[in-house]
Amino acid sequence: MPLPTDEKLLALSNNLIQQFDTIFGEHPSFRPAHAKGTMLTGTFTPSAEAASLTRAPHIVRESTPVTVRFSNSTGLPLVPDTDPNANPRGMAIRFNLAEHSHTDIVSHSVDGFPVRTGDEFLELLRALASSDLAAPTDPKNPKPIEIFLGGHPAALAFVQTPKPAPSSFGRESYFGITAMRFTNADGVVRYGRYRILPEAGNEHLDDAAVAAKGPNYLFDELKERVAAGPVSFRILVQLANEGDVVDDATIHWPEDRRVVELGTIALTAPVADDAHEQQRIIFDPIPRVDGIEPSDDPLLELRAAVYLISGRRRRSESAQ
Repeated sequence: MPLPTDEKLLALSNNLIQQFDTIFGEHPSFRPAHAKGTMLTGTFTPSAEAASLTRAPHIVRESTPVTVRFSNSTGLPLVPDTDPNANPRGMAIRFNLAEHSHTDIVSHSVDGFPVRTGDEFLELLRALASSDLAAPTDPKNPKPIEIFLGGHPAALAFVQTPKPAPSSFGRESYFGITAMRFTNADGVVRYGRYRILPEAGNEHLDDAAVAAKGPNYLFDELKERVAAGPVSFRILVQLANEGDVVDDATIHWPEDRRVVELGTIALTAPVADDAHEQQRIIFDPIPRVDGIEPSDDPLLELRAAVYLISGRRRRSESAQ
């Protein structure tokens, strides 16, 4: 996972990390976003139709070991699972292809993203940091975040999208933010976005049920769930049609687009020494594998740089 050489991109990445630190406080041993998490191990098994979409190595093998991290949103390591700001939840999947060889999927529980570019995301974070969210709304003196959302309809739609708390990490759906370029053995290319659906089905809680839960209910429930049996998900790809926009994470494709099933993952055990491994592992939003390549979405290189820079910071803290 190389660090980009574009100085503007690196500066933007560092500014984003600094802005997360401003909002949530400095927690260098943790991720600047989705700080609270846990990891499980398991196996990916490709579907019969997956090879029609991609020739990627984990698709042509009988099975591949995986490492999966579930997380809450925010950069607060102790954010209660019951806090509305803990949504959207995150799910990152690492396909362990060989020693020092892997490809990843990074997803969250909302289909889409509030902005198209990194500069817009930085503007959003700065508006959020400079707004007193506890103060009542004053139409004559709008908060910076209200001004930003008023000028960015996609961000407003993302904020207003319902984000109910799940009963379990294993009963939530997750979505790839950006489109990928899939190529099969015959050289046929299609663009698509990941969808990761729980085999147990979706289940969300109302406000009263959430209020009755403890601050770590999702993490406690996940331990009990995996101890009782595999936690399974289907990995799907929603395909773009000719003419669909494939480089803008704020644009949703219609639901009538074809969906291909890549396969299933079955998670069977917690990761040993979970806290240490969470500091060490750096997920990569860029696939970097033959058969699955990044689209031209401008968020991809930026996210990869942010993950790598913040990951090196975590590792440095761990070493100390």
